[in-house]
Amino acid sequence: MRKLALGVVGLLALAVVSFATQKAKTFSGQIMDSQCAKMGSHEMGYKMTNTSTPRDCTLACVRAGGHFVLYDAAHNVTYQLDDQKKPEAFAGENVKVVGTYDSTTKTIHVEKIEAAR
Repeated sequence: MRKLALGVVGLLALAVVSFATQKAKTFSGQIMDSQCAKMGSHEMGYKMTNTSTPRDCTLACVRAGGHFVLYDAAHNVTYQLDDQKKPEAFAGENVKVVGTYDSTTKTIHVEKIEAAR
């Protein structure tokens, strides 16, 4: 019984260590607002916010209650971003986001954001 208990504790410790040492990855896409990302474009957002650029639309939609997200159009995937301050400077732009991904919440824990080249 004692060996079984030690084995279980060992497995739990290994799981915790592997989760804690998750490596940062780079994700590419556009910093968008959550509303337009659901539709995959700013088309409706432009009309609703009376804007004409991705940046202006994104900022207007976030001010209206949306959240900054990373939208990967190539894979039609939207990632939530845990940091809502860093993305503001890149609103509407194509970027690379470096961070760790939590698949249960579909959230990137942002380490840095830089303009895509």
